[in-house]
Amino acid sequence: MPSPRSSRERRAGGSSSGRPEFLSLVSQRSPVPPDSPRRKESGSSAAAPMPEEDCMKLNPSFLGIALSSLLAIDLWASKRLGVCAGEGSTWGSARPLMKVIEISGHGIPWLLGTFYGLCQSDSSAAREVLLNLLFAPFSGTVCRQRPEVEGSMAKRVAIIGGGSSGLCAIKACLEESLEPICFERSGDIGGLWRFEEHPEEGRASIYRSVIINTSKEMMCFSDFPIPEDFPNYMHNSKIMEYFRMYAQHFDLLRHIRFRTSVCRVSKCPDFATTGQWEVVTESEGKQEAAVFDAVLVCTGHHTEAHLPLSAFPGINNFKGHYIHSRDYKDARDSTDKRVVVIGIGNSGADLAVEISQTAKQVFLSTRRGAWIFNRVGDQGYPIDTVITTRTNAFLKKLLSQSMVSNFAEKQLNARFNHSLYGLKPKHRVLDQHPTINDDLPNRIISGRVLVKPNIQEFTETSAIFEDGTREDIDAVVFATGYSFSFPFLEGCVKVVENQISLYKFMFPPDLEKPTLAFIGLIQPLGAIMPISELQCRWATRIFKGLNKLPPRHCMEADIKQKREAMAKQYVKSQRHTIQVDYIPYMDELACQVGVKPDLLTLFLTDPKLALEVAFGPCTPYQYRLRGPGKWAGAREAILTQRQRIIKPLQTRLVEEHPSAPAMPLFFKLVGAVAILAIGFAYL
Repeated sequence: MPSPRSSRERRAGGSSSGRPEFLSLVSQRSPVPPDSPRRKESGSSAAAPMPEEDCMKLNPSFLGIALSSLLAIDLWASKRLGVCAGEGSTWGSARPLMKVIEISGHGIPWLLGTFYGLCQSDSSAAREVLLNLLFAPFSGTVCRQRPEVEGSMAKRVAIIGGGSSGLCAIKACLEESLEPICFERSGDIGGLWRFEEHPEEGRASIYRSVIINTSKEMMCFSDFPIPEDFPNYMHNSKIMEYFRMYAQHFDLLRHIRFRTSVCRVSKCPDFATTGQWEVVTESEGKQEAAVFDAVLVCTGHHTEAHLPLSAFPGINNFKGHYIHSRDYKDARDSTDKRVVVIGIGNSGADLAVEISQTAKQVFLSTRRGAWIFNRVGDQGYPIDTVITTRTNAFLKKLLSQSMVSNFAEKQLNARFNHSLYGLKPKHRVLDQHPTINDDLPNRIISGRVLVKPNIQEFTETSAIFEDGTREDIDAVVFATGYSFSFPFLEGCVKVVENQISLYKFMFPPDLEKPTLAFIGLIQPLGAIMPISELQCRWATRIFKGLNKLPPRHCMEADIKQKREAMAKQYVKSQRHTIQVDYIPYMDELACQVGVKPDLLTLFLTDPKLALEVAFGPCTPYQYRLRGPGKWAGAREAILTQRQRIIKPLQTRLVEEHPSAPAMPLFFKLVGAVAILAIGFAYL
């Protein structure tokens, strides 16, 4: 949104084009270019008095007074619902009021009243709020771009971790003319997705056959599409190939210090004024300290295995072999053995299927069961490109959670009956992070995998399940997830049972200066790479001083609201503490940066693109169409995304001949008339 102008300036100059001023304001809704002059603001997050020109002044007519009253009600409703009105804008969120309007059905009077207010308002801040209210039904959320301010709060940025999040963090820093130095404890990039025969301490680990469960168009970085000949669901080796292409294309490797561990990150003595950090690293046995203006933590949340042995009595007496899924590499050690896999998340389901290829028998033990999604969606398209669309996101908001769950469960049971296969959980499909596996039903129906309830206890040679059955077993694989912590941060953040207080899952709210951010510390219903990238784009603008965070009490209110919503929707679990839904969270970040797609403008200026953005898969390219970091190739990438989906499937050309109708249309019509005539004759 444009920066507010003073009332004096408007009265003196008015609209240069001679149009009504609110129309001029509409045409200026795109973000201010980075190099344009801006009003200087303090980098502090403390609340400042509202300038006189930012106060809302409406013409005291009947409609104007009514509109003012509605806005006042909205402020009250926002506070009652835990939405902070001071979160970087004059009037805060208008969503509670919009919900009332949607329910009451008084949309037309609302639009007329808002339009009148735009004409009569004497304040640019008021106009901005009214425009947001006017466009809210089209955009899905009331989105006001954070104010941009001059100055540079940060120069040197320490990036901890050289995985997918670390790579896009380096690039985001370079785009904002910051100086990134990335510390990677291993000798190569890739993080979680680089397979190693032996797990490395402090680094995520995968098994040899891992294939990602998000498709290439949904997981790519927003300005670097994955090559069209790459498969839609990529093996870990292909993912690494893509990361190397990305790093080479943007010349990122020269900013990485390999085989360098971060030992300690602590505030400098003058942190309250400078926001600087002292970072102590170790390489080849030597420690080195350096001062940085900001820190990006990109270590992820798959590094520390969660192994709850105390929850399984008798495990210490078990004479067989047990491991965590982090230590599993392939199925060779399971040949002709009876193996129980504990946990039915994505890792548990994958390992049960793979081990069943060589094992004598596999038992899949689950406390709650799970709804099983498959990678292949309607007409053979990747399932995430079918589900993750703006239209579906809108319908999900419009319908109740129960209605959405009923529809999704019906679709899943049409593939195979979850009750019949012993998989149906007590919770609804939207209450748990989805498990994606194409092969599990096949292994169950062939008897290679037997689904069992939770294990009650272990004996020396067997497992006793909660239903009283006992099975002799030789090995156990705990697919029980991960926990995360940040010991190098020396008490700057506190993690309790995988819960950490971060604004938008990124910023600690209690720091005097916002110079520390966590990247990729989320569990999305979708791909994590584009989310990490957009997080980096926002964080670097915060570091540079182009955007700023709201006051602390607003950030804490947002954290509380998200935590309560998460607890209400999901079953209690270690992995449901950092859960986000892809489109709502991406749009939330995009509003902060000023890159959320403007559907109304697109429909007016580029209908073809607008249709693909609204009804097609919500691919990362959408967040490069406008605003800071705009990419000239974004439009073309969106319009050709279906071609890149189809390309790797067409390894054998098939000639499609239009099938001739079994009976010509003329004879169909004659037959229909004859049948009607006979029917009337015998009536």
